[in-house]
Amino acid sequence: MIDRAGLAAFLRRRRESLQPEDVGLPRGQRRRTGGLRREEVAALCHMSADYYARIERQRGPQPSEQMVASIAQGLHLSLDERDHLFRLAGHHPPARGATSEHVGPGMLRILDRLDEDTPAEIVTELGETLRQTPLGVALTGDATRHTGPARSRGYRWFTDPADRTLYAPEDHAFLSRMYAAGLRAIMTMRGPDSRAAHLADLLLARSDEFRGLWDAHEIGIPPPDVKRFVHPEVGRLELHCQTLLDPDQSHRLFVYTAVPGSESQDKLRLLSVLGPAPVRA
Repeated sequence: MIDRAGLAAFLRRRRESLQPEDVGLPRGQRRRTGGLRREEVAALCHMSADYYARIERQRGPQPSEQMVASIAQGLHLSLDERDHLFRLAGHHPPARGATSEHVGPGMLRILDRLDEDTPAEIVTELGETLRQTPLGVALTGDATRHTGPARSRGYRWFTDPADRTLYAPEDHAFLSRMYAAGLRAIMTMRGPDSRAAHLADLLLARSDEFRGLWDAHEIGIPPPDVKRFVHPEVGRLELHCQTLLDPDQSHRLFVYTAVPGSESQDKLRLLSVLGPAPVRA
């Protein structure tokens, strides 16, 4: 059962404890009080300001699990705080660990503070993009738009030829081996009933290339330190990739940087002006 008073009080306290810079928002010059405004929280949670305000005022229908998850993410809640929020809203908390899509507040703070000239993304262990910086979207397109199995980058690699056009052709064979080996390692770790096993079954049924690589039983192929992209607007970029791991959630933050003074750095600056890459069919 929903605890309307407790839910409203908890949300109000969390909202008032956050500053705009904590969630990647500009402070502005006319802000007289601390904390976030309701409309700012609503925007972070991808819902209307009226809907969020009604929850804080103990009105309106019981928020769905999807809405509660959006609020937990928008308010940068920890896992314990997220679970508390779900219980206040009358729902059972989602599972933790590898299947969770709740990004930890520490990782979100890092993503929010990355400069405008830094492409970055947060992905699950199956290569599902959860968050991107604006320049990350400009570099690879909106990778969060995919649904179903196609949310996995490895799945798209073997089933959608257009997905490969973003990467240098000479790297395709290596990346195919890397994705197949990585999926095998995750499936072995998570078990035969896991989402990784389900993806493997789908790929075995759809991709001759994947079947051949799967039969090779390769394991432990690390990603390259330098990734070579071929962008439809600015052409070829060589970017170094640094990785930060959240072991509790099995999420990874990928940060892409160019060598100072390089042609790739100039192209990243141009991308920041051009904006998001065209959506590939």
